[in-house]
Amino acid sequence: MEEYIQSALEIVKAQANARPMTEDEIISMVKSVAQGIAAVSTGQIATINADAAAPAIDPKKAIKEASVTCLECGKSFKVITKKHLAAHGLTPEEYKEKFGYKKTQALVSKALVRERRAKMKDMKLWERRGKDKAE
Repeated sequence: MEEYIQSALEIVKAQANARPMTEDEIISMVKSVAQGIAAVSTGQIATINADAAAPAIDPKKAIKEASVTCLECGKSFKVITKKHLAAHGLTPEEYKEKFGYKKTQALVSKALVRERRAKMKDMKLWERRGKDKAE
């Protein structure tokens, strides 16, 4: 098992250099990669598919301040788009249902939500509509 962990550490180290990862993500990725390497080397491929069904991180922790993590592939984005979810064979509604999100939950980082909300307040579209109707 020691050589599997060493190999997993090298793989995760390369991944961590490619994109920012939290400590929890690194630990869970090392565990899953080491288990995957061990399973492949012993011929237990079927158990890998069962483990792959569980998300790498807690869905409640996937939406962070600066990013949102796709629970299917583990990649971080500012926004999880329909196009990205389609690559996993999911619609946004199916994704939300699968991981227990509310139907109204936006798949967007918290900072971007705040930025959009502030921009909408500055635009004051509700006042413009009132003026258009009055004229």
